[in-house]
Amino acid sequence: MSSTFRALCCHGEDLVIDSRPSLEPGPRDVVVAVRAAGLNAADLLQRRGFYPAPPGWPADIPGLECAGEVIRVGAEVDSRVLGQRVAAIVGGGGQAEECVVPSEHLLLLPDSVSWSEAGGFAEAFTTAYDALVLQAHIQPGERVVVSGAAGGVGVAAIQIARAKGAHVTAVTRDSLHHAELLRLGANECVTLDAVSEIEPVHVILELVGAAHLNLAQRRVLPRARIVVIGVGGGGRLELDLLTLMSSRATITGSTLRARPREEKANIAAAVQRDVIPWLADGTVSVPVHSVVPLQQAADAYDEFARPGKLGKIVLSMAHDHR
Repeated sequence: MSSTFRALCCHGEDLVIDSRPSLEPGPRDVVVAVRAAGLNAADLLQRRGFYPAPPGWPADIPGLECAGEVIRVGAEVDSRVLGQRVAAIVGGGGQAEECVVPSEHLLLLPDSVSWSEAGGFAEAFTTAYDALVLQAHIQPGERVVVSGAAGGVGVAAIQIARAKGAHVTAVTRDSLHHAELLRLGANECVTLDAVSEIEPVHVILELVGAAHLNLAQRRVLPRARIVVIGVGGGGRLELDLLTLMSSRATITGSTLRARPREEKANIAAAVQRDVIPWLADGTVSVPVHSVVPLQQAADAYDEFARPGKLGKIVLSMAHDHR
């Protein structure tokens, strides 16, 4: 086995492939030989210098998720995890052939899931599950609206909400992917200009920001829950306080990346319990827009930045040097 591995590194805004010494895990960590790693909006921000990795994570290697096999374990980790197929969210460093992962953050993958699907699973589905289930507490029969529904988190949210028995309205900028979103579980699809006409909802999962929430905030039922996890369409809006008061709605928001280790472990345990069985039996799936070799990562980043796609862009690691 080689004593080095390849990693995608940000040198300013330039993306280059560097060689790094093989990693050693901390006492409660593992090293994953990464097979695939999904791209996320945070990676584009980090490349531009706007979203640095939290302390303790690689500062110059992007990547918030990865999938692969466990090849080394720390002294306090059960050795039976060696060789297991896993996925995980990480604070950084996922877009490399090796990544250190806290052992309690690992998601054990079913054999039926391909590496490309696995590489795009952890971030989108963990984010969507945390927002919809752990924060919004969606219930069967409730009406849920998902903005930015064609993106990775949006597609995951549609499937999770439907699996929980909710009625799902998917909102997109245009109708290009409506047929596919309906197939994935949306009950209805609307474009942004029609949001003011939808039936009032119990839950809004806000992935777009002001461009959508300016309209959707007036389409809430009593005790509605609004969870904001994306602001690409604007980070500031004029809040209708009278609607908020009369509906007794709540608004919250979060990111996963900088949360404490223990909190992420609790979320991972919930995803393993609830979502991985859905992945295994086909209740949920990971649409993959494209799979790009690590050495062509700059092309993948450019493709990610362009609108009009559905599903994940995933970087593939060949491991030819091993």
